[in-house]
Amino acid sequence: MQNPNAVAALKSKRGEIAGRVDALQDQLRQALIDLDHVDCTILLFDPDAELDEIKTKPMPPRHHAFKGQVTRSILDMLRKAGDSMDGRTITLRLMDERELNLSDKKLVKTIQKRVGAALRNLRDRGMVKSSEPTKGGLLQWSLVDMPFSNSPR
Repeated sequence: MQNPNAVAALKSKRGEIAGRVDALQDQLRQALIDLDHVDCTILLFDPDAELDEIKTKPMPPRHHAFKGQVTRSILDMLRKAGDSMDGRTITLRLMDERELNLSDKKLVKTIQKRVGAALRNLRDRGMVKSSEPTKGGLLQWSLVDMPFSNSPR
């Protein structure tokens, strides 16, 4: 077999995409169930309601993340880095990972706020720690050394 690394990377990417498809299908199924429940409730209160006349709301922005996705990405980044990272670097790496436009300043600011909120939440949960701000005023973030919970007795 030629290019075993390329094949392994493609298989990994395929697994990633298949997982995303499964998550989207689950999300779609739940949304349809939720919509059906709301429709039935509307009809209970107003049996003559024309549900087709209700305007749909726009989709969430493209950079919308599934619940916990930003937190998982941050933890993975900090694990792989093995050293502390500042919030700006984490934001830019996250955006690059999700193929978001790094030159869109408004989007960078939005993602930076999400990353900051996720980091503070992780700090409150005792999973990461922050050090004193650097010269640029950015906190350095790193993983907290966690003792193994399943150590032999």
